[in-house]
Amino acid sequence: MSSHANAPLSAIVTGSTSGIGLGIATAFAAEGWNVMLNGFGDGNEIEKIRSDLEAEHGVSVHYNGADMTKPAEIRALVEEARGAFGHIDVLVNNAGIQHVSPVEDFPEEKWDAIIAINLSSAFHATKAVFGAMKTRGHGRIINIASAHGLVASPFKSAYVAAKHGIVGFTKTIALEGAEHGVTCNAICPGYVKTPLVEKQIPDTAKARGMSEEDVIQKVILEAQPSKQFVTVEQIGALAVFLCSDNAAQITGAAHQIDGGWVAK
Repeated sequence: MSSHANAPLSAIVTGSTSGIGLGIATAFAAEGWNVMLNGFGDGNEIEKIRSDLEAEHGVSVHYNGADMTKPAEIRALVEEARGAFGHIDVLVNNAGIQHVSPVEDFPEEKWDAIIAINLSSAFHATKAVFGAMKTRGHGRIINIASAHGLVASPFKSAYVAAKHGIVGFTKTIALEGAEHGVTCNAICPGYVKTPLVEKQIPDTAKARGMSEEDVIQKVILEAQPSKQFVTVEQIGALAVFLCSDNAAQITGAAHQIDGGWVAK
């Protein structure tokens, strides 16, 4: 992508104060790109993340705490990034939450929140950047889906529905951007050792009546033939590649990084 601008590349990564999003933001900063962070968390911790990335990589790193359930805040996040960086080269729609429950007990407010954050926020953010990317003739949109965007597991009805939706949304945006130099791809990780997954372990243990250690070995890593967690560094490296000129003809794809889970 470097051939498209003399200025440093700039990226927005939603949900990037921890986990996969922070891994991707860190990989981008290491490439010399300016980054807009977003997400919830302790203000002092987030400021330390932001300032450390700036200091270590010599790039401009901003933070906007937009609530991904609120379209107006998402638009304001995009405008702040545009004001800070001049333009947006890359959007990574990563923000996500999870809830594990049998469908008959699934709280309706949890369903609504998961659809809003895991699916609708990607629409609102993409809508806000897409016109300018088309006009410039260049852009990269990466949607963080999941192996659950391609296959299902029980007790995760909202998450699986949202992630399947993200994969379909990815294909449509890829078609709309295809003649304008704008690609859109989904990354579909298997289980990654993140705060989100760590939080799921006791919930899943309760839902299935199992010990937490059994959940890790017999439920979580049982799904992955490699028997290893995916790392945030591996996902960050794939995201960097998808933003490169070598990936210019890769669009509309769901890239599995799941230790063989979906191949089974």
